[in-house]
Amino acid sequence: MQLCKVVGTVVATRKEQTLDGLKLLLVRQVDTEGQDTGGFVVAADAVGAGPGEYVLVASGSSARQTQATNNRPVDAVVMAIVDTWDIGRETKYKK
Repeated sequence: MQLCKVVGTVVATRKEQTLDGLKLLLVRQVDTEGQDTGGFVVAADAVGAGPGEYVLVASGSSARQTQATNNRPVDAVVMAIVDTWDIGRETKYKK
């Protein structure tokens, strides 16, 4: 899993038929301070996340193991919305 921030949405009016009904989000990997560290990834949304939220993203074959993405051609899925994260005794983020 990767810690990411939702930075936008992706709209594709023409796509593989099995992707119909899936919301696509543009996410960017972040470090434990919430700072951008990686490139952008388009991920299917399985939990109703939105722009500005921190999320957990699974990729590869794990991305196809949610109810929303089962047997669909996705390589990344937003599978959780982060409420808080702590490192040691310090809260780094709280929604």
